[in-house]
Amino acid sequence: MINIISKRYWFFLISAIVIIPGIISLIAFGLKPSTDFQQGSSVTISFSPQVEESALRQAMTSAGYPNATIQLASTGISAGNYFVNLPNISSAQETTLMDSLKTSLNSTPTASDFVTTSAAVAAQTVRYAIIAVIVAAICIMVYIAWAFRRVPRPFRWGVCAIIALLHDLLVVIGIFSILGRLLNVQVGSLFITGVLTVAGYSVHDTIVVFDRIRENMLKGTNKDFEKTVDFSVNETFVRSLNTSLTVLFVLLALFLIGGTTIHYFVLVLLIGVITGTYSSICNASALLVVWENNEWRRFIPWSGASKNKNTETKTV
Repeated sequence: MINIISKRYWFFLISAIVIIPGIISLIAFGLKPSTDFQQGSSVTISFSPQVEESALRQAMTSAGYPNATIQLASTGISAGNYFVNLPNISSAQETTLMDSLKTSLNSTPTASDFVTTSAAVAAQTVRYAIIAVIVAAICIMVYIAWAFRRVPRPFRWGVCAIIALLHDLLVVIGIFSILGRLLNVQVGSLFITGVLTVAGYSVHDTIVVFDRIRENMLKGTNKDFEKTVDFSVNETFVRSLNTSLTVLFVLLALFLIGGTTIHYFVLVLLIGVITGTYSSICNASALLVVWENNEWRRFIPWSGASKNKNTETKTV
């Protein structure tokens, strides 16, 4: 049996190393929103014959759109097409732009999937996305506390599951913030869908582990809570790993050969499944042990636990 829980502080350190750069990127640069989350227009353009991305950027600047965001679709049925995000333009302006590109590049452009998003709709989309995440987190915490009501202090189980959930979301969002800065990767409504899917997967995997811990506690497998948790994690380790690997294989295939429209959605799921499996095994259950053993003073030196320890030392 692998002694997983005893290595909990190493797991916490690994999580911090992964999360902190993402948080710094989020604070400094934020996420790069697509037209779903900001006022503007987007259009997919194909050329015959194909043109270079640098030539297209120069032509867009000459046409009066120097700040246009251009991405080349390199996989799937959209390979060779360009996804272009612009300030709000009308259908007439789109036609003028296509004529200008045809003249500048000596190539025939074909526009498709023209979408315009108003500022009000973009703000509403962002607001609803934030509300959805908050409501989901609250409902999950309440449900887990109710489902584990037969064990002592069930509220702790819900809180630990939410902390593991936030861990997974921060990993995904932080990585996309870095990708947005380095590779101009944008986030839209599919990104929010992916994040909510990751939240569901993370909680599902955590509950599988928690349920085995509860079963072993009620059976009285071991009076030592830490040993019970470690035994339970080992029992579910292979199952969690096998489940995650089967999902990862499917997602990897979609990521490599799927269409460009779902490319980053699948990437969200890939990252989420990996970090969700990790947090369920290495973080969520370990946090239960930290709380049970009153070890928060290692994270919060000024906590009550630390004061109690100092008082005990003086008394002795």
